[in-house]
Amino acid sequence: MSKSPLLSLKGICKQYPAVLANDHIALDVLPGQIHAILGENGAGKSTLMKIIYGAVQPDAGRILFEGQPVHIRSPQQARALGISMVFQHFSLFDSLSVAQNVWLGLDKTLSLAEVTQRIRDKAALYGLDIEAERPVHTLSVGEMQRVEIIRALLCEPRLLILDEPTSVLTPQAVDKLFAVLRQLVVQGCSILYISHKLHEIRALCTHCTVLRGGRVSGTCIPSEETNASLSQMMIGSKPTSLVHHSRQAGEVVLAVSQLSLPRLDPFGMNLQALDLQVRQGEIVGIAGVSGNGQRELLFALSGEDTRAKADSIRMGGQAVGRLGPAQRRALGLHFVPDERLGRGAVPGLSLAHNLLLTRDEAVGSSGWIDMGALKAQAQTIIERFQVKAGGPQALAQSLSGGNLQKFIVGREVDAAPKLLIVSQPTWGVDVGATAQIRAALLALRDAGCALLVVSEELDELFELCDRLHVMAQGRLSPSLSRADASVAQIGSWMSGLWDTVQESAH
Repeated sequence: MSKSPLLSLKGICKQYPAVLANDHIALDVLPGQIHAILGENGAGKSTLMKIIYGAVQPDAGRILFEGQPVHIRSPQQARALGISMVFQHFSLFDSLSVAQNVWLGLDKTLSLAEVTQRIRDKAALYGLDIEAERPVHTLSVGEMQRVEIIRALLCEPRLLILDEPTSVLTPQAVDKLFAVLRQLVVQGCSILYISHKLHEIRALCTHCTVLRGGRVSGTCIPSEETNASLSQMMIGSKPTSLVHHSRQAGEVVLAVSQLSLPRLDPFGMNLQALDLQVRQGEIVGIAGVSGNGQRELLFALSGEDTRAKADSIRMGGQAVGRLGPAQRRALGLHFVPDERLGRGAVPGLSLAHNLLLTRDEAVGSSGWIDMGALKAQAQTIIERFQVKAGGPQALAQSLSGGNLQKFIVGREVDAAPKLLIVSQPTWGVDVGATAQIRAALLALRDAGCALLVVSEELDELFELCDRLHVMAQGRLSPSLSRADASVAQIGSWMSGLWDTVQESAH
């Protein structure tokens, strides 16, 4: 391995109106190195990566690539140098197909048919299951992640930047991705790797730079650290350990009975005779690889899809299958979608105004909004959930992914719902905020709320849930108590194998 850095950053600064995102950052990445960038939400990691990729321009500092000073003015110029990036928030056009989206970022001498074949070849080579002809709007979050990774790999990068690449991947898919990344390193590629999963960084990365408050606070060799010591470097303290008390569940709040729905689009998943119950004071989890019907189920439960038979979904005994989101909210159902920007929050609206998506306490009987009350309500959530933002007037798009997630979860938890449905509650969230969100969900459960959590993080489901289901091919497994479930069993059930297990038991 050459000791001359592939990439050098010297004194990089970036000031936004409300925050100094990068404060004189210095960083070297060597050839063939998997270099982790670690820091809590809002530490300046994503801004720094966007500067390297040319998506954001620094206010001060220098970038050297292969020893030569470069001014990277655009992502196109970065790709020409051999720098590719997979963003945490995807940059895909919903109305175009997977292949068309990938084609946009590639050399136009290639035909769409050639790009389509290259996607298939890369997907097969790296075990990234994706259909090139599918429209992006039909993809789950996990499938969109795969598209972004394949798009980056097609550029044959010298430096690959990955921002939370495993946040929506199953453990098996993570293992495949790590094999891909190690192979890339053997071929001479360097990797900048952002993740909040400390065990991944320790297993994969050969070097680590820690950011805190926009500054480099330390460097280390991850394999020589523990999760606790990395957490200490990152947030200045160890994350709060959660205590999961078993408790007696109460009355049934949500009852799904023989719910079957044909898919709305050609690439969706048919829901097949789903049975599900969630009771007061319990958290029920749904595990599974994205794209197996979770999206369709969540649409049916939230009221975005009202095609179900009225009595196939009941809340507190009342048939709600044909009711819309506002009507279900009036009955006490609140929902946190997996897509933060666009569904969970309107990017160009302030945090205060984003409250109005699901909360109406600041709206008077005549329809006028009491802005003072609305801002105070937003400020309460910001303080309670320790959201790093420039106050209630800060735009949703100005927050880091983890801080926006804390605000959205806080908005729904603060409503004191009878039933809370949460999809991917801690996707892309640092260890401190993850512990905080999970603690809030457990506290809500202990207060008597019924919670349904859909997550691809098995560790999260085992930490939070009282009972677990697995979703595969539009079907839902029987429930397993937390005590009876194992990672191995849940992993095998992700292939839809629970029928054979049950038959052999009889």
